[in-house]
Amino acid sequence: MKTNRRNFFQTLGAGAAGAGLASSHYPSGAGTRIRSGVDEQVLFIGDDIAVADTRYGKVRGYILRDIHYFLGIPYGAPTGGKNRFMPPRPRNPGRMCFRPWVGKHRPPEHGRPLCQRLRFLCRPLELRRRERGLPAAQCVHALPLRRKETARAGLVPRRRIHRREWNRTGQLQRENLSRRGDIVFVSVNHRLGPMGFSNLSRVGGDAFRDSGNVGVLDLVAALEWVRENIVNFGGDPDNVTIMGQSGGGSKVRTVTGMPKARGLFHKAVVLSGSIRLWAQKETSETLGEYILREAGLAPGDVAGLQALPWPEYYALANRAVEKMARETGAGTGMGGFAPVPGTEVLPAEPYYPGPTPLAENIPMIISSTSEELSPSRTRPDLENITLDEVVEQVKIRAGFEAGLGDKAREVVDAYAKSFPDKKPVEIWALISANRKTTVDLADSKAKQKAPVYLAWFTWQPPLFDGRMRAFHCLDISFWFHTTDFMITHTGGGKRPRDLSDRMSDALLQFMRTGDPNGGGLPHWPAYTSEKGEVMVLNDRSEVRNDPDREARKSLG
Repeated sequence: MKTNRRNFFQTLGAGAAGAGLASSHYPSGAGTRIRSGVDEQVLFIGDDIAVADTRYGKVRGYILRDIHYFLGIPYGAPTGGKNRFMPPRPRNPGRMCFRPWVGKHRPPEHGRPLCQRLRFLCRPLELRRRERGLPAAQCVHALPLRRKETARAGLVPRRRIHRREWNRTGQLQRENLSRRGDIVFVSVNHRLGPMGFSNLSRVGGDAFRDSGNVGVLDLVAALEWVRENIVNFGGDPDNVTIMGQSGGGSKVRTVTGMPKARGLFHKAVVLSGSIRLWAQKETSETLGEYILREAGLAPGDVAGLQALPWPEYYALANRAVEKMARETGAGTGMGGFAPVPGTEVLPAEPYYPGPTPLAENIPMIISSTSEELSPSRTRPDLENITLDEVVEQVKIRAGFEAGLGDKAREVVDAYAKSFPDKKPVEIWALISANRKTTVDLADSKAKQKAPVYLAWFTWQPPLFDGRMRAFHCLDISFWFHTTDFMITHTGGGKRPRDLSDRMSDALLQFMRTGDPNGGGLPHWPAYTSEKGEVMVLNDRSEVRNDPDREARKSLG
């Protein structure tokens, strides 16, 4: 499908022309062109500025620094009450707030977060919403924003849905990548934690067979919204990239294995998201029984759970996880709530033991950071730890996973041999952030026709005496070209910006073509299991062949 960019701009109304665009792109009488400058107006908002069509009516946004923002657009029906635990539903034109808009729907701020832990960043916005009488956790939204006429790719970056794990919230706007690459950048929120992954199929019967996966079904609904509407924002529904970091990266992998998502996206990017986060079907069904008992409801009374206020349900569901862990020793990962494979929605774990055939033609970038979590980040005393002390530490805990036990000495010695220039605390960090699952994912994906490109981000920020190292989430600002904004992560300035220039251009090239080459980094070959080609990202980026292979073998 070709993008009708002329039609998109004709819907924007007065003041829609961005800097440097020819006025002939706009209909007669469209209004005065906007020229951005350091001394000129940068925000434009009004009744006839940045108006676009959707299948459900017109939406109105605003223009900020030449970027067109359309925020808080619902992509599905409310998810509370009888819709709790149920697959997402299209907006019903007959329902209040979801009928075709009379006039123009105008959300000048972010859509309502599916707020589940009020102590997180969404609290002020959520409290304001509740003060207006709007129910929490009732709606899902898409947040498209676009720049100028040459836009091509639709981007649904999973990192921008919700960062880390399956039950945290956070929405941060990113305009730099849209400006740099002329892309349509779409970010969505969706049901998380107990709201998105409570498997009640055993206690509720066939009506709730999909309850353990409604959180990822929301993502499919969002991608369907993109397919149906993105052309009206200047995007191309035939060139959509999905991208995520940490838990968001795992969501990307999950979506690639969902039959309902097939054909809705064309490229995928997984950042620090290779750890397997899926729930076991049997365990998740048992957790559903614990939830019902914790609520004090009769067997099968899922309607009683649907009637509970969402904060009450959220709290009791987490208590049920703790009780099940105490009594059975079982857990489902990610705080108890994660997608459930072995179901119609998610037939199998997408890449273990082999890759899902649904992703056969999907090119992929897989990346991780070299340390993920530096042990001495907030403890300067650990900079002088010895290798023997590292052995004792990794026996108990190795980063995000369990300790190595009796294998600790063998693993520490292997990493110290492979990285003789590293201090003991850095060896500890490398072990804790080892690339085993990252390489396993790349090996699985490499069996398919579409290429996979592997990266290892090793850039060290000059902050806290160098103790932060290449930590979990640091690389996001480099991919999205926001290093001058995320100065708490990068320190700002030319050094991180230069690397960000190259990384973001490679990412944009990948979004356009499925190949990151030509975007500023050195030649980046597709990964093969035989050579283990990986782009090591640093001030001077270079391709190396599996630099930690021998050390990684010690992990078993």
